[in-house]
Amino acid sequence: MKTLDNFDFKDKKALIRVDFNVPLDDDFNITDATRIEAAKPTIEKVLFDGGSVILMSHLGRPKGKEDKYSLKHILTKTSETLGVDVKFADDSRGDVAKKAAEDLKPGEILLLENLRFYKEEEAGDEDFAKELASLGDIYVNDAFGTAHRAHASTTIVAKFFAEKKCFGYLLAKEIESLNKVLNDSKKPVTAILGGSKVSTKITVIENILDKVDHMILGGGMTYTFIKAQGGEVGDSICETDKLDLALEILEKAKQKGVQVHIPVDVLAADDFNNDAKTKIVDVDKIPQGWQGLDAGRKTLENFKKVILESKTILWNGPIGVFEMENFANGTIELGNYIAEATENGAFSLVGGGDSVSAVKQFGLEPKMSYVSTGGGAMLEMLEGRTLPGIAAILE
Repeated sequence: MKTLDNFDFKDKKALIRVDFNVPLDDDFNITDATRIEAAKPTIEKVLFDGGSVILMSHLGRPKGKEDKYSLKHILTKTSETLGVDVKFADDSRGDVAKKAAEDLKPGEILLLENLRFYKEEEAGDEDFAKELASLGDIYVNDAFGTAHRAHASTTIVAKFFAEKKCFGYLLAKEIESLNKVLNDSKKPVTAILGGSKVSTKITVIENILDKVDHMILGGGMTYTFIKAQGGEVGDSICETDKLDLALEILEKAKQKGVQVHIPVDVLAADDFNNDAKTKIVDVDKIPQGWQGLDAGRKTLENFKKVILESKTILWNGPIGVFEMENFANGTIELGNYIAEATENGAFSLVGGGDSVSAVKQFGLEPKMSYVSTGGGAMLEMLEGRTLPGIAAILE
């Protein structure tokens, strides 16, 4: 796997695809700069070697050139985070981009305008990719969040660099962490899958059954499995068209010797809001008019035992409606168990939008071995797919 360490960037221009698709408030202030901070080691390596950096990214889903999606809004914070006064080209192609790249001196950083201002970016247009490629000497992909897209800047551009292309430190770390779980894990391996729907996780479940010893299922998908087994789930979220599928998954797991752990009790509410009346009930005896919104105490004790005995842990998806304070306890406790297992030597990988939000919200991020930066990309890797942005560097 070629990384930055395979190259000396002295007097070279590194064309780096980063994922600076950061959240902005109404005044265009960045509310979470994690993605910029995550790219810093890659950028610093190039500058330390005596090279210069051209950064490419997208922001949001613009329809043509829209000022609110301009990367000029993130310029100040990017300069602040990187500790270098970042230059800005108010276009990502044509004479503006070309001149800005040509004028770049060693030690300098240039940020190109939003790539998605051009429809050619998402279309994977070869001419657009060739134009981007002409700006730099070495191509570096450090954008895991878009590695599952065959866009011009993430995949097609790589073909114009033959041997002069590599992974940035962030993308390399993502691949390494996922490989640790999928192909090089210490046993016992536990996968914790939460979230609301079985349908969105089915391919992941099928792919990891050969690689795990324990599978903890929680969150909204719980109730599909419980109903499939004849339980009463009240008004809980449930995919009634996936009941047979749920039973199939349980049967496959049994055949492969994977122990499946499903909640036995839940915190149920008489309405979907933080101030609803609540009570603890058996997961298969939820009364009509009530819905399960968090894991119960017995469930958490069961999960704790499995997690603390694990050597490799993958966590994708919360086990309750953690966005509401009164239903966040299960997800917090689960995070604490994983943190404890990690402290005791387990490798823990957290990925997927909601679980990442949860570990950040509850201050658990530093206690995990690795927190992934790409939700969709991570899911596709867990499904066993080869991501085009990764394949393009390996070719």
